[in-house]
Amino acid sequence: MAMAMTLRKRARCLIWGALALLAASVAWAQTTPPLLPAELFFKPAEVLDAQLSPSGRRLAVTTTLGGGRVALFVWDLENEGKVTSAANFKDADVARFAWVNEERLVFSVIDLSEGSGQQVAPGLFSVRFDGEQYRQLVMRQGMPFITSGGAMPARMPLPWQHRLLHVPQGGGDDVIVGELTFSGNDLVGVYPMRLNVINGRTSTLALNAPTGVTGWLFDSQGQARVAITRGGGRRQTYWRAPGQDEWKLIDDSEILRASFTPAFVDDAGGLYVTRSEGPEQIRVLARFDFSTGKPEPKAFVVAPGFDFNGTLITSRGTGSAMGVRVDTDAETTVWFDESMRRVQQLADARLPGYINRLSCRRCDRSDRVVLVRSWNDRDPGYLWIYREREGQAASWKLFSRVRKGVDPKQMANVDFQRISARDGRDLPLWLTIPPGRKMGDRGPAVVLVHGGPWVRSGHWRWSAMEQFLASRGYLVIAPEFRGSTGYGDAHYRAGFKEWGQAMQDDVADAARWAIGQGWADRLCIAGASYGGYSTLMGLVRDGDLYKCGVAWVAVADPFLYLKGSWWVHDDIGDEGRRYGLPQMVGDAEKDAEMLKAASPLLQASRIRAPLLLAYGESDRRVPIEHGERLRKAMRDAGQEPQWVSYPGEAHSWIKLETHLDFARRMESFLDKHLK
Repeated sequence: MAMAMTLRKRARCLIWGALALLAASVAWAQTTPPLLPAELFFKPAEVLDAQLSPSGRRLAVTTTLGGGRVALFVWDLENEGKVTSAANFKDADVARFAWVNEERLVFSVIDLSEGSGQQVAPGLFSVRFDGEQYRQLVMRQGMPFITSGGAMPARMPLPWQHRLLHVPQGGGDDVIVGELTFSGNDLVGVYPMRLNVINGRTSTLALNAPTGVTGWLFDSQGQARVAITRGGGRRQTYWRAPGQDEWKLIDDSEILRASFTPAFVDDAGGLYVTRSEGPEQIRVLARFDFSTGKPEPKAFVVAPGFDFNGTLITSRGTGSAMGVRVDTDAETTVWFDESMRRVQQLADARLPGYINRLSCRRCDRSDRVVLVRSWNDRDPGYLWIYREREGQAASWKLFSRVRKGVDPKQMANVDFQRISARDGRDLPLWLTIPPGRKMGDRGPAVVLVHGGPWVRSGHWRWSAMEQFLASRGYLVIAPEFRGSTGYGDAHYRAGFKEWGQAMQDDVADAARWAIGQGWADRLCIAGASYGGYSTLMGLVRDGDLYKCGVAWVAVADPFLYLKGSWWVHDDIGDEGRRYGLPQMVGDAEKDAEMLKAASPLLQASRIRAPLLLAYGESDRRVPIEHGERLRKAMRDAGQEPQWVSYPGEAHSWIKLETHLDFARRMESFLDKHLK
């Protein structure tokens, strides 16, 4: 992997000019092309991530501007127009990055031109903001050692099994990495150590921790406060107070029945956890009371109807809580700090109709710097810089748009609804509504079932697949069926052992609701992973409801998923197969009859609607064997599916060419069978 350590002055001007053009393109195009290109939705954004340096003087950005690869550039906000290349590769893309101190950053890399099956260990690298003093700290699995000038350093990088765990905010040259150990596919230990990003030296941490720790929480200065062990279907949580050496066991419970989950720690010795309360067992954020050994009965943050999903915003100087960011039907920030509350009000007044997320430096000073990321459901958004200077008026500067070419007027609205399932259970769902479509304008719709299934899928923001489908004229119906997280533990647990049953009924109920409300008159069902499984079972159980189905990386054989196979390699660990999946999906022996009825493979003869199947040939979560078995069963039943597989891809597409090929196949398939 060859690194371009410096840029010519001309290249710097091109990058800065490209961003200026993006920032200036506020006047939207007045003509709408007949069909927006698929590349518009699936290519990498021009700006992926942006972070202010600890002082707020510099802004680091991962961007595709200036070349096809994702590179890391740094803008000097005190000297506008000065930009330096920190990391710019010819054959790799910068993935995640973080400021270590005012001068240096750490980052990992992937290769977006390779399939997702090749992305195993991203390595770790450090570099000065100006691209100098580049060093590889952790190897990438299967990749040769990388030098910046041909000379081998005195100290070799750590093996690929090491991962970045935490970046302390003290301004030093150390980060905390952990050595991961495995037993089969099970993670059995994470052993932290300090790593100097300049010379690559490691030093041990005096942790005196329990054996087999797989999860850690650190305070802002890098002190380990929470250690979590797992094994035998149980989880133990330990706490170490500031100034103490001993760890105290504060919870020992079944993994699926834990009374609380550690979320954040502060520098004053506080622990924040999530716990459930109320009939729907909504997850709230609460402080932990060490005197009682339980979370405090009064919640710190409650989001009615939604599990707490957010982050505690702390001061870089003291580690104290400045505010909390929460995602309900849309993201919002509640500031405890009065001055930041005022800045939030200014941003919301200046940028109405947008979510405005603030990240500040020198937050409590008169010369604060704030990065504002603004977005809504139709617009991937912008980056703004807000600055205050003593004795001067505050200033706003538009830094860049996030995704070039997206005209919000051509994009779809996202709406959140709550309906009732057939048994009365509250059923959240998201609608992505094509421009100009209104209730009563019956037309084609796609029921898009999320994967997981134990995740929350919907958010009020721009999303590539939903917007792509809407641009082709399809209403997108995305139900948060029982088993989904984010809407209370009762909703989540109601999906246990309901694959192909009540979970599937929820999907059909959402589809019939859309028909009854005048939104749709014909539907196709689609989804990936569990969503692909649900697509298959939708065609099995509700063949009269759907005209077609699109399933990718879909679970097709529940018994293979639950039991595994000697000759089919997957990445599901023994712990999950022994203690998790039997409770959440079903026991392959005790629940065999239920699982046979819920098996797309064994029910393949009942699939009569047209079906598009797609798999990654390197997928270890849902190996391609699932698809090959189903394809054969359908062929034997006289119903050949449309089939495509992608070499090198795993459980999610990563190559642009794969995204585009699949999107075009899906578009053509829906045109034929739904429009």
